[in-house]
Amino acid sequence: MIIREREAEFVMIEQKNHAEFAGDVIAQWKTTLFQGEQLRKSVEYAVRMHDYGWEKLDKSPFWNDKKQVPFSLFDFPKAPKTIFYTYGIDEVEKVDTYAALLCSRHYIQFFLKDTSIESQDFLKQEEVRKKRIIADLDEFNEQLFEFHYALLALGDTLSVFACVNEPGATEETSHPFFKKGLSLSTKLGLTETTMMPSWIDEHTIALDVFPFEKTINSKLIQKVVSKKAIQEKGLLDSYNEAEYEEISISIKAK
Repeated sequence: MIIREREAEFVMIEQKNHAEFAGDVIAQWKTTLFQGEQLRKSVEYAVRMHDYGWEKLDKSPFWNDKKQVPFSLFDFPKAPKTIFYTYGIDEVEKVDTYAALLCSRHYIQFFLKDTSIESQDFLKQEEVRKKRIIADLDEFNEQLFEFHYALLALGDTLSVFACVNEPGATEETSHPFFKKGLSLSTKLGLTETTMMPSWIDEHTIALDVFPFEKTINSKLIQKVVSKKAIQEKGLLDSYNEAEYEEISISIKAK
């Protein structure tokens, strides 16, 4: 769950919907810039499914009693995260092994510096998965794989930018994480190293670097849950009773 707190309510975006937005972004990556076209469907599937492990969990959000806010992906405990991540990768692997490898690559970065038994077991498990999948593939190009992962990471980050900021956020009110823009991996093959996204209005994001075919049209699906309702009914009932909202978002060249 991605959480945005307002004075009297929480905006709550399920990871599945965040990933769909990321998928819409990468689906428009320029054909002339895409390396390994034969794997494009797998890459796009990985981007849309990279947070599948959260799908069922997000239907029953948890309350963080220490911070007095709903748990988000940023502060959810790591030990249970490994269980949901494993489930998500397993499900993706049933459909597309290359996509599963990309999802696994995405998750392991969050545990590399964690010395807990659960995190270390997860890393070992995913290393075994990586070797098994690569051995089963007809061919595997490490350089190509890192390019494909860089696409997943970019789609993920642009979607997070859209989710954690209030639509129409100014430079002053934008989330601190994005004050200096987004770092662009050298694996993407672009000359630029940074991308500066900015809101033009409540429905439009402009990019100073635009390696996409055309304007990206997507939507953010979210729920707005009042703090008063949570106080009276608890988080789960309040979340279930709230209606989904769809916010149309376009991403265009600056």
